[in-house]
Amino acid sequence: MDSQTVFTHGQQGLYLLLMVAAPVLLTVLAVGLIVSIFQAATQINEATLSFIPKLLATATTLVIAGPWMLKLIVSYTRELFESIPGLIG
Repeated sequence: MDSQTVFTHGQQGLYLLLMVAAPVLLTVLAVGLIVSIFQAATQINEATLSFIPKLLATATTLVIAGPWMLKLIVSYTRELFESIPGLIG
């Protein structure tokens, strides 16, 4: 196994991490921005007010995008395990 193979697998792993984390992070970012604008407009300075909408948005995103995320992770893991014999010999 040479260094190029290690870098390729590392790059694919980081890309997968970005693809799996992006839907949840972008959803929470958007909900947080909306709640912050609402708090600024109404002058409600309650730190716990943004927790429940973010929690609900995260759960909803995981329910909707969860199967796709799981399919990506299983596909990458299967690919990685199938490439082990070629990496060793």
